[in-house]
Amino acid sequence: MPDTSQPIVSTPAAHSGFRDAVSEAGMVCLGFVPLGMGLGVLVTSHGLPWWLAPLLSGVVFAGSVEFILVGLLAASTPVLSIAATAFLVNSRHLFYGFSFPLERVNGPLAKTYSIYSLCDEAFALLSGHRGGKASSSQILWTQALLQISWVSGSVLGALLGSGFLGQVKGLGFLMVALFTILTIDAIRARPELSLVLCAAGAAVVALLIAPAQMLPIALGLFVVLLLARHWLEARRRRAAHGEAHHG
Repeated sequence: MPDTSQPIVSTPAAHSGFRDAVSEAGMVCLGFVPLGMGLGVLVTSHGLPWWLAPLLSGVVFAGSVEFILVGLLAASTPVLSIAATAFLVNSRHLFYGFSFPLERVNGPLAKTYSIYSLCDEAFALLSGHRGGKASSSQILWTQALLQISWVSGSVLGALLGSGFLGQVKGLGFLMVALFTILTIDAIRARPELSLVLCAAGAAVVALLIAPAQMLPIALGLFVVLLLARHWLEARRRRAAHGEAHHG
């Protein structure tokens, strides 16, 4: 059991973890700044106070739901409706805990922050083969740098305001481009064609069935396909084991 009386990370480990985090997540952090600026511009363009941008990006820190919350707050949506929407949009995070390396984070406070600051990009960078050797310090620094970049971008966008950046085209595509790059990196790290086909098939079917609810439907279909794939592989292994035993 780690000694929680000590700092979350020691100085040498912190330096090493910081360097590793910058090396692995530096470009994603840079991409977070213009994404955050888009949120800040959206806040001020809806007539909301500029300080709401860092409040949303720093406290909520949930990516796409923050953009949705801006419109809901501007329309004076009831609190229960806002809470239900936020839960549905972020329900995908419930599945992240299955493979996120939280067990390698040392100390209860550090684990609490890691759970709180878990976002899609942190999951993509730190889960699976790509983050298989990440230390506690690297995990925490990666998540902290992502949050700092996101908050900084939102403040910058809010201060510059919709008057300066509101006419810039393409800001809405930045998140799509970022996730495209992360997907390509994930495929390179684990080139399994069946996983790619399952994800692409789930997305296409969900888009055809209900475009407005594409994300939760696609995630649900993807989980079903993954379970079916796991069952088929387990059955194939049992059959191969049985043949080897009889042989």
